[in-house]
Amino acid sequence: MADVEFRRARRADVPAIVDMLADDVLGSGRERPGDPAYLAAFDLIDAEPGQLLVVAEEAGEVVGTLQLSFLPGLSLLGATRALVEAVRVRRDRRGGGLGERLLRWAVEEARRRGCALVQLTSNAEREDARRFYVRLGFEPSHVGFKLNLRG
Repeated sequence: MADVEFRRARRADVPAIVDMLADDVLGSGRERPGDPAYLAAFDLIDAEPGQLLVVAEEAGEVVGTLQLSFLPGLSLLGATRALVEAVRVRRDRRGGGLGERLLRWAVEEARRRGCALVQLTSNAEREDARRFYVRLGFEPSHVGFKLNLRG
């Protein structure tokens, strides 16, 4: 595996990130690469100190991504949680350990920022992803619920 750098995403990375979000059965039906809404969303994420959109860059190309949200709370003696969202690895880089390295980097970043725990959700249809998270030590301890407000 060539040298991979994990860094804060830049606006110029948005098309590559969106391409990864759209490159699976679920994403292909809900994402629209090229839509300007993604740039507006990036600007909001990038302006928030509690948000960290990360890319994995290899040889100048974006090959992976995830978003970390840092959520202070009262529960667990005022613990801050890190929430991992939108984990993706570019199709041609899957299966080589990049996803594991990206998740381990995210856990270490959460630890560095003083988080008490790292949590994530995975779509019930993503059986391979759920097995991957369990293999990395995440426990399927909760049942998640969503309410779609867009109709």
